[in-house]
Amino acid sequence: MSFTTPSPLLPEIFALHGKWRAPDLAVIADDQSWTWQTFTEGCHRFAHGLRSQGIAEGARVGVLMTNGLPMVQAMFGTIAAGCVVVPLNVSVSDTAAVGMLNDAEVSAVVASDDLSDRLESIANALAHPVLRIAPSPRAGWLSIDDLCAEQPVTLPALTIEGESLINIIYSSGTTGLPKGIAHDHQSRRDWAYDLAVALRYHGGARTLLTIGLYSNISWVAMLATLLAGGCIHVVAKFDEHDFIERVKRERITHTAMVPIQYQRVVEAAQARGDADFSSMQAMMSCGSPLRETLKQAIFQHFPCGIIELYGLTEGIITTLETEHAEGRWASVGRPLLGTDICIVDDENRVVGPNISGEICSRGRIAMPGYWRREDANADACYVDANGLTWLRSGDIGYVDDEGFLYIVDRKKDMILSGGQNIYPQDIEAAFVQHPDLFDVAVIGLASEKWGETPVALVVPRPDHRIDPTELKGWINERVGKQQRVADVIVLDSLPRNPNGKILKRELREQFKDRRYV
Repeated sequence: MSFTTPSPLLPEIFALHGKWRAPDLAVIADDQSWTWQTFTEGCHRFAHGLRSQGIAEGARVGVLMTNGLPMVQAMFGTIAAGCVVVPLNVSVSDTAAVGMLNDAEVSAVVASDDLSDRLESIANALAHPVLRIAPSPRAGWLSIDDLCAEQPVTLPALTIEGESLINIIYSSGTTGLPKGIAHDHQSRRDWAYDLAVALRYHGGARTLLTIGLYSNISWVAMLATLLAGGCIHVVAKFDEHDFIERVKRERITHTAMVPIQYQRVVEAAQARGDADFSSMQAMMSCGSPLRETLKQAIFQHFPCGIIELYGLTEGIITTLETEHAEGRWASVGRPLLGTDICIVDDENRVVGPNISGEICSRGRIAMPGYWRREDANADACYVDANGLTWLRSGDIGYVDDEGFLYIVDRKKDMILSGGQNIYPQDIEAAFVQHPDLFDVAVIGLASEKWGETPVALVVPRPDHRIDPTELKGWINERVGKQQRVADVIVLDSLPRNPNGKILKRELREQFKDRRYV
């Protein structure tokens, strides 16, 4: 493969790892393992197989698969073919999946054996016929083994530009057609390199991946590990006890998870008393802010501490390194090398330290743009007084005098009550101090007097009971007058997406008919 860029892109870097790190482990999944040689050869065969089936360079390939070696091969084989991988969240509805695949205009779809029945009905609903690929043979589907049979083990001889797309990752898609977030080869390579440095990946890294590989969170850890020449350990489903046992057995050094996963691991470790995290060298948390109490508990159980990362699939990356966490438990750190951030108020003016506004960023971490969504691209841009273009985050935060960023809330989740901006995260941070509380979300609901008013949805800890009236009184004694909640509603659980984010829009929809004075 030849490149027009002065330095190799990811497919060539991985091919070089296959040459120079041939016997080293690259991927472990389902009690199977691939060395760098078998990994790159398997991906190259897949790439040649796609091209032999008429899948052209730049074509989009949908991947609807559970974590495992076939998914790893499908994604990196697609990239090696000069095609664009479109990994889909396996939990999306059939309607949403059809919408995403049609939007991307995929030429092929790869599905896990356990999902191929479902995908067959999805594929039949697509706007045009696609090549169907699955791990095992079945009528109407090409098996991965047959696709790869007798194909060359070398990288296809293609010319990939740095600006060529490498992936399209769709947003959650709980309402309407989600946006496809596109990344190109050069930005993904640079992004992986910068994160490998920031998150302390190296050639000896053994990274445990517990989140679906369709998620950008997994892409962070996966690409950073592989770029460094390390080994990824892929599990199909997260379980806190399995996590504890794997870390000890496999001498795991790195992982990337969301706060709810760390919470479950910490609680399991406290209950078991036999957890051994001595091999861990660096852990990343992202997806949603780590609450201060949880962050402190992680530091107590994990000698390596934790690095909190703030970013979107679109871009904007800051990290709070373990050395800077003490005394800054609520911060998400400072910008990554080569990234700049600013805080913009409602009048599109850049504000100074300790003043809240929308977080914007610029640098090589930012996406090239949304897939065929010029309207969304325009909405995502902020142009400053000097004509420089920044990426809007949709998040509210501020930068302190030392340059550390603090997230206040999602802009869309902000509650406007009586002309005052109320940030649910501030109230939630007070709620988590209650000993009987397991989970909480604060949303704004209709109020005759204030327009909106804060309402708390809470989940008690197992074997604990919560009296809503008592809890309402307890919280309202601990927050400001304008932050006082109008109601406390006890639920069995809160809706979350696969990455652990609470789906507040679902909660707002569920309780939209409630009215408060």
